[in-house]
Amino acid sequence: MRDGATVPLVKELVLVGGGHTHALVLRRWGMKPVPGARLTLINPGPTAPYTGMLPGHVAGHYPRAALDIDLVRLARFAGARLILGSADLIDPVARRVRVPGRAPIAFDLLSVDIGITSDMADLPGFAEHGIAAKPLGPFADRWAAYCAGQGPARIAVIGGGVAGVELALACAHRMTALGRAAEIAVIDRGGILDSQPGRVRLWQAMDAFGIRRIEGASPARVTAGAVVLEDGREIASDLTIGAAGAVPHGWLADCGMETRGGYMVVDETLRSVSHPEIYGAGDCVHLSHAPRPKAGVFAVRAAPVLAWNLRADLTGAQRRAFRPQRDFLKLVSLGGKDALAEKAGWTLSGPLLWQWKDRIDQRFMEKLRDLPTMPQPLPPPGSATGVAREMAGPAPCGGCGAKLGAGALTGILGGAPGDDAAVLEVGGARQVISTDHLRGFAEDPVLVARAAAVHAMGDIWAMGARPQAATATVILPRMAARMQGAWLDEVMEAARAVFAAEGAEVVGGHSSMGAELTLGFTVTGLLERPPITLAGARPGDALVLSRGIGTGVVLAGEMRRMARGEEVAACWAQMTAPQGAAAAILAPVAHAMTDVTGFGLAGHLGNICAASGVGAELCLASVPLAPGALRLSGAGVRSTLFEQNRAALEGRVEAPETPLGALVFDPQTAGGLLAALPGGEADRLVAELRAMGFDAARIGTVTEGAAIRFA
Repeated sequence: MRDGATVPLVKELVLVGGGHTHALVLRRWGMKPVPGARLTLINPGPTAPYTGMLPGHVAGHYPRAALDIDLVRLARFAGARLILGSADLIDPVARRVRVPGRAPIAFDLLSVDIGITSDMADLPGFAEHGIAAKPLGPFADRWAAYCAGQGPARIAVIGGGVAGVELALACAHRMTALGRAAEIAVIDRGGILDSQPGRVRLWQAMDAFGIRRIEGASPARVTAGAVVLEDGREIASDLTIGAAGAVPHGWLADCGMETRGGYMVVDETLRSVSHPEIYGAGDCVHLSHAPRPKAGVFAVRAAPVLAWNLRADLTGAQRRAFRPQRDFLKLVSLGGKDALAEKAGWTLSGPLLWQWKDRIDQRFMEKLRDLPTMPQPLPPPGSATGVAREMAGPAPCGGCGAKLGAGALTGILGGAPGDDAAVLEVGGARQVISTDHLRGFAEDPVLVARAAAVHAMGDIWAMGARPQAATATVILPRMAARMQGAWLDEVMEAARAVFAAEGAEVVGGHSSMGAELTLGFTVTGLLERPPITLAGARPGDALVLSRGIGTGVVLAGEMRRMARGEEVAACWAQMTAPQGAAAAILAPVAHAMTDVTGFGLAGHLGNICAASGVGAELCLASVPLAPGALRLSGAGVRSTLFEQNRAALEGRVEAPETPLGALVFDPQTAGGLLAALPGGEADRLVAELRAMGFDAARIGTVTEGAAIRFA
């Protein structure tokens, strides 16, 4: 999966948080990586918000997507491992990062850029009835829901600094545009915009919208309909926004690095003053050599220095110092497409300044969206004819998109489609056994291990058996001996957890090093009923699919940086979700069942039909799809195995040549269970599956004859 995969890994560089500085570091790394160093990014979600455009989004000038920095695309560009999770502890002595739900993450070098929060945990009622302006994601979702409502708006913003006033102005503009009467108040225990240059112009903007200024008043508690002040007054509010005094995340101060007021203290090179192998940037740090207010401009300006110094520590070069400017241009939105500019006490306002701010913001986002196309490696001198064509791409897919096609496998085991697993008779008991492995589809071994475990159990579930035991086959990329144990611990802990949740145990395995990450499992299962084979489907049976198709095209789109971060995250979540509960619902009534994997929906349905001597009619519109799959298929994205899957079924399967029709040939990784079962049971079973969270659907009917038609 990595470019230059023949270079052994010797260092682990971990970035905690997807803030502005780290986003720019990822971009620089992608343009010039350090061979032999694995880069890891840990972030709670697949995107990170650009806070500079938040007021514009609140005012309705930008859609939600315009604020998102797509960390999945950036990680792919950088060749980085992306871990979707929230770090809650850094152990600087053991050099480990704790992310709940997985093994600790080892590092040789680490950087922290997690931002700050405006959550008011100590204000009674705020957690239940209020919403902090930071982090942006939950706030943006709450704001979208509020804007979708009707009737008069009553909004209270706690915090009378520039951020609070700017948000209040944006809220007022949006409510006006929506035609909703609004009562908006800004509350501060001191003065609104106290000592702030340009405050008179901002007051005028507030007055123009009728925004109340409530000064010298401290909130005592928040209720569903009001902010109650310490003096007993109640300020009506059905949306209370916290924008007062953003604070550092509490866990950072518990890690053992030197902090000041909860902010990690760094020196002029952005290294922790107490632990030099840890760096930090953005709002979560205190610059000991040049204290500055919290502002995005310093995070952006720090990126080149941080990127240089991380590279310097990895390669033995000289570090550089970060020297932030003493003052900077501040641009404050006034609700509409007007802005106030301030620097060194001088102020100016008007539409042209909003346009200037918009250009600055858009230029920053374009830098992270329009990633350069990097040159592909050239064939070695004297290569055989055809090597250049193969290296030109597209690169082979991971997951089940990397398996051999049906044509290559024809005749290997006798030609006829075989059942999903072999049945063994042992002392009167019946077992099933099957094996599967996956080429790494992502840089995170834990993610691949979870998907590989679910994928391997698919054959067991399809036979109506209960997973019993598994052995692992682990091929790690070449790396220093000291790193191998940590990688293996991550893989095996993740696999054991997935199997244990389904009642199975990992009892052993084999490991080796190779060119790239490949993980697989041989699984046994106990049969407590006659096995469900491919051969039992009957005309009139309903065809039920337990979850959506399209993982192949989403994974291929991610490799080409065409899939959106949230689409990829949804795909990963589906592939790592076990289906034992779905099998328990389907198996007691299924006449035939299989799991939809590398041959795609059409191929695996074709196996059922061939073994059962039947055909099928399917409604394409009823087939559930993975988020983004149809969009990517329409853009021409195809998995490596697509053409072979389609060619193998030529003359047997009829499907329209449309983006939706193409998806029936898409190879699936850890795909859904496809069951042929009595038509009268289908709707009840689908309802049960959906109630348990499966995106299940009745997609067609088994017919007489041999024709398979998707319409």
